[in-house]
Amino acid sequence: MAAFKDKKNGTWYVQFRYTDWQGERQQKLKRGFDTKHDAQEWEREFLMQKKSDPNMTFESFYKMYENDVKPRLKLNTWLSKESVIKDKILPYFAKRKLSEITPKDVIEWQNTIRRLRDKRGKTYSQTYLKTIHNQLSAMFNHAIKYYSLTSNPAARAGNMGKEEHKEMLFWTLEEYQKFSEAVMDKPMSFYAFEMLYWCGIREGELLALTAEDFDFKARTVTINKSYQRLKGEDVITSPKTKKSNRTISMPQILCEEMQEYLGMFYSKADNERIFPITKHYLKHEMVRGSKAAGVKTIRIHDIRHSAVSLLIEMGFSALAIADRVGHESIDITYRYAHLFPSKQLEMANKLDVERSKIEKGDVKNVG
Repeated sequence: MAAFKDKKNGTWYVQFRYTDWQGERQQKLKRGFDTKHDAQEWEREFLMQKKSDPNMTFESFYKMYENDVKPRLKLNTWLSKESVIKDKILPYFAKRKLSEITPKDVIEWQNTIRRLRDKRGKTYSQTYLKTIHNQLSAMFNHAIKYYSLTSNPAARAGNMGKEEHKEMLFWTLEEYQKFSEAVMDKPMSFYAFEMLYWCGIREGELLALTAEDFDFKARTVTINKSYQRLKGEDVITSPKTKKSNRTISMPQILCEEMQEYLGMFYSKADNERIFPITKHYLKHEMVRGSKAAGVKTIRIHDIRHSAVSLLIEMGFSALAIADRVGHESIDITYRYAHLFPSKQLEMANKLDVERSKIEKGDVKNVG
């Protein structure tokens, strides 16, 4: 591989030809290297990338992984993956050849990650450790599928961490009513929490709502977007999942409240956010309202749990609730199963009735 010295400034550059993915010959020029070796090494890595050669460095592979995966994901999802990769994976594997990373290397990396501590001086949670390992394993799987890697050393090394389910907190209807009365002094807070509780929507869905999402004649609100604050900018994305796109029927009293709230605005356009606040603001109001009302403090997302628990108590099926809140019914079955009233006694009583019919001769033979 030839490298050339730039006589003007003394740096090195490479200039060469390669075949692109469409089979066409292209010319590549790259300047600004401090040494001849650096220039040649860059050319070598570039050509291995183009050939999908697993002997490329992990750092080179990451650049390709980013180009492949990032366009398919929502920005906030990619930023979460990027943070894990740059902070917990690249510092350890960047200069290693992709094909030479072994299960033993991954185990040593796992042991190093387990010893790391966060800003509070605590080791990472089991859930976060699992997230980190899963990301590394996903990258190797991508390399197997598209870049000729033969095996996944992270899978062979075994998992790190485990998923921990946090305690599911929720308010009873009485607790929510006390809370809502405590935040009535700030209309925007009151109406925001009314939407969260009575519709069971997610925080991002709430903060993305606009006036045009409401149909007060039909008593519905349409959920078709989500709000995120990313890198200091307001970003509107698609909802969390396909099922999150939905139309929710609102109670009449909530329709009246939201009409009243929207009537407070004199110049807000139909496509402007009606709750121009942040998640931090809502969290602050949760704490303030909980203390004032004398109810336990829960997370914003726990209001969604509260809405689901109320619907369960009212006797609605898991499928109907899933349709309203925008996720799979099996998710409700697993996560909220402890809230559903037991049917065991009801089953036993009905079996008693059927058995008594047999003993009394009330059951006729069929056939």
